[in-house]
This record gives sequence, C-alpha cells and structure tokens, in this order.
Amino acid sequence: MSRVAKKPIALPKGVECNISAEKVSVKGPKGTLHLVRTQGVNVAVENGHVQLTASIEHDAMAGTARALLANMVAGVSKGFERKLELVGVGYRAAMQGKELNLSLGFSHPVLFKVPEGITIATPSQTEILVSGADKQLVGEVAAKIRAYRPPEPYKGKGVKYSDETIIRKEAKKT
Repeated sequence: MSRVAKKPIALPKGVECNISAEKVSVKGPKGTLHLVRTQGVNVAVENGHVQLTASIEHDAMAGTARALLANMVAGVSKGFERKLELVGVGYRAAMQGKELNLSLGFSHPVLFKVPEGITIATPSQTEILVSGADKQLVGEVAAKIRAYRPPEPYKGKGVKYSDETIIRKEAKKT
C-alpha cells in the first residue's frame, strides 16, 4: 500500500466520521461532507483515527482516498479559503445579497452567483475572500472568478490570487 494511505487521519474534537456501504460522511462544526467509497479501499475508525486499507489491485486509489478524507476532516474542522486581489484602475468587487458584483473594465458589471456551501467576503473593494468547508469547491469558485479577467503580463491588470506572482513582459520596442 502507498505511504500516504498508511498514515492514519486524526479526528479532531467535534468531528465524527460515519461509514456506510456506499459513502463516508464527515461531520464537524463547519458542516458535513460526503465521499463516495472507492471500490477495494476499506475505511475504518479506531480510537479517534481513520485508517485505510486496500487490496493490491486497488492500491493506487488508496492514497487518493486518504488525501480526500484528510481534506474533508480539515475542511469541516478549520475550513479552507482563497484570497483574490483585483489589480487595475476601476476594478472593484462588492457583495449584493447572494451575488458578487464585479466591475472589471467591461461595459457591464459581472454578477457571480455564489454556490451553496461557499462564503464570499469583500474586506475592501479590491479584495475577495472565498471560504468554505469543501477544498475542491473553494478552489473551483476562486478559479471561476479569476477566469473573468485573468492577469495580463504587460501591466499586470486583472484578478489574481494573493500569493500569485505575475511575470511581467517588456513592452515592444519600435
């Protein structure tokens, strides 16, 4: 079995893991997440730890299943967040009820409907904070917002992740 799958997942206080025939659900203070069980990978809860075992032919999926379960446990206990920054003159973001209103230099405002399980906050007009319990969904929502106006390499304008560095190009010389 893979080295990743052999490592047990510790369940923090307030987090419980329920295993049924077809899915594994993890419940915590931030919500409940479900994972469809992988065929050939057995999941067991012992002494506050989740342990995975797999047969030889399903060994490749054991590490993946363990990583997904570990992300679920971290998500329902602490949560995940991605921070986006708007760079450019007149680029703004504001929450209007359940929609994110983006002014990105188009002739019209861009309205992004926030999916269930995701919380979006705008601490300032040029910052967007995407948070939630599901790591995959948080990353997907952040990527969709960034895709409206990805940063361009000449002036660096656009929507970028806060930890992203834009490699700038030199302007064409005549």
